[in-house]
Amino acid sequence: MNEFTRRELVMMSAAGVALAQKPTRPPGVVIETHVHMFADDQSRFPLHPNSPYKLGVQPVEKYVEFVRQVRLDHTIIVHPEPYQDDHRYLEYCFEHEPSRGYFKGTCLFDPIAPETPGRMEALVKKHPGRIVALRVHEWRQDCKVPPTTTGPICDRDMRSPAMLTTWRKAHSLGLAIQMHFLPCYAGQIYALASQLKELPVVLDHLGRVWMGTPMDYEQVLRLADLPRVFMKFSAVPSSSDMDPLVRRCFQAFGADRMIWGSLGATPEAFERSVARFEKLFAFASESDRAKIRGLNAVRLFNF
Repeated sequence: MNEFTRRELVMMSAAGVALAQKPTRPPGVVIETHVHMFADDQSRFPLHPNSPYKLGVQPVEKYVEFVRQVRLDHTIIVHPEPYQDDHRYLEYCFEHEPSRGYFKGTCLFDPIAPETPGRMEALVKKHPGRIVALRVHEWRQDCKVPPTTTGPICDRDMRSPAMLTTWRKAHSLGLAIQMHFLPCYAGQIYALASQLKELPVVLDHLGRVWMGTPMDYEQVLRLADLPRVFMKFSAVPSSSDMDPLVRRCFQAFGADRMIWGSLGATPEAFERSVARFEKLFAFASESDRAKIRGLNAVRLFNF
């Protein structure tokens, strides 16, 4: 019988603990398509004067440690509203990624400002292949309230000719439009996206069905009629009534037009996200789940 020294036993015990704590990773490609990054040095990367909320602290250095722990393949940084159109921290993240080409990101500009097409082009050219979408916010709780024209970059007029101009410019630059919206705006999104049917449009957070009426959500599902509209499973509340809604989204958009985001920033949060994904998509085949976990994002964001 082999005998082990005390040192060897201690080393084996430590290895066993590390193995037990290693997060469970799903098979295949896993891409996080929705994470916000916030600097811990707010003197260097301050909030924008029009910030709609106070930022948290999720520095890229800690996130890189998490990426290595759970072995993510890539991450899309969704440029957060507290920085508005100041993309310096996004650029900093590109410079401090876990491996070359690991990160891509979205941008935020006022979609009706006349200078936006040129500013967007300059950012894209500065970071070739890194900027993948322009994020547009439609967040007025009462959809009958007039849209904004100034202030924080949200709730601009979806029917404005300037909005269409910006979307066309995004398309010419190879970007998608990423919509963060309440369900009552789905009809306006449809009217705009139907004019640019080759432009990818990503719908965040299952279209936030829980914040609208059943009629509103029918309009969200109608967006699946447009061949380049994608639904993102992200930031979905922990509620049992999500099961039928997830299934309806899957039936409408299909396995080829759904992506996965909001996977957490700690191993524990990641494991919870994985468990919830597998539970809610248990009806789908493994090959279909693999598409949503990462393969669709590879194709959509050109990784």
